[in-house]
Amino acid sequence: MYEYPLLWEWLGFAVRWLHVITAIAWIGSSFYFIALDLGLVQRPGLPEGAHGEEWQVHGGGFYHIQKYLVAPERLPEHLTWFKWESYATWLSGFALLCVVYYAGAELYLIDINVLDVSAPVAIAISVASIVLGWIVYDLLCKSPIGQNTTGLMLVLFAVLVAMAWGYTQVFTGRAALLHLGAFTATIMSANVAMIIIPNQKVVVADLKAGRTPDPKYGRIAKQRSLHNNYLTLPVIFLMLSNHYPLAFATEYNWLIASLVFLMGVTIRHWFNTVHARKGKPHWTWAATAGLFLAVMWLSSLPSTEDVIEEAQLAPVHQRFIDNVHFEDVSNTVLGRCSMCHAAEPFWEGIARAPKNVKLETEADIARHARDIYLQAGRSHAMPPGNITYVESEERRLIVAWYETAVAGETGQ
Repeated sequence: MYEYPLLWEWLGFAVRWLHVITAIAWIGSSFYFIALDLGLVQRPGLPEGAHGEEWQVHGGGFYHIQKYLVAPERLPEHLTWFKWESYATWLSGFALLCVVYYAGAELYLIDINVLDVSAPVAIAISVASIVLGWIVYDLLCKSPIGQNTTGLMLVLFAVLVAMAWGYTQVFTGRAALLHLGAFTATIMSANVAMIIIPNQKVVVADLKAGRTPDPKYGRIAKQRSLHNNYLTLPVIFLMLSNHYPLAFATEYNWLIASLVFLMGVTIRHWFNTVHARKGKPHWTWAATAGLFLAVMWLSSLPSTEDVIEEAQLAPVHQRFIDNVHFEDVSNTVLGRCSMCHAAEPFWEGIARAPKNVKLETEADIARHARDIYLQAGRSHAMPPGNITYVESEERRLIVAWYETAVAGETGQ
């Protein structure tokens, strides 16, 4: 049974790797087509129905690209669809959510100081919020508000701010920001699966049937593509935020996440304007820097929240305290790890406990037994560079403690 965490860790690694690969493919193609679309030039002699063209050079060759707003007169024999990148990114991302946050709900998803719920309830809230997010977004786009691009973007930003705050009232700070990213990424991927690709298929079907395609399908798809354009960078930040407690483990993490969406807008505005050959709006970088300074300031504010009394340990964690090796392991952890993994770290240069993992009490150590086993027992990842001189015998003791406790033995 004690090999299970190792297998699960490798499963998480494999799924995360897949997620990164597919996300790079999706984001790369998305950024390319946005730049291409904005850089199109209208020149004399274009075929009928062509909106513009672009000449590009790459890899030792030249490319001549033309875009049709609706469709060409005749459909080419081969048509490349860009959709699997989006689908694979979402599927692998949801799989990673299951592997890390659903399977590890008691550690990574639930914070009893925020909301004391069972793992099934927390998972149900997670799934429901993601699904509901798409439904609300889609209805807004199809409502009269959706006819006004600027007005719709402002309403959507308000929705994202509300969700950022709402998630922090339910989950751990780490899970809250990750869920905001999943909430947004689901909207983006659903835009591709539910709107953009189906609309393109309607146009293709009309061409094959000899009908003139309705340009409204292209306009609707263009609007959703524009939203995806501005949401991409904040999603990347939110997916990486779980490595930075100053982003997710502060009282104003929801406000930090909200400002990140604004930074995504200013950064994308720069690239979109440059790609459209409309100048270089340098003010966007000043605005981005100002927003980032505000984020840094918010992360440094002292917390005003009161921590409630810690709940009783679950039996799955209590067995680690009952193990005969626990006292020795606890002494090792308190002596080698807690100077950084504390509510107020006293190791120079450490402002927040790494990944917000605190190891100051027996309950802390029991709850993080799996991480201690993997990071300091089975591997030498912690402490970094073995800076606190954890001895080989201490690491062997950590392994024995975890494996005997998992096996249901006392360790004697």
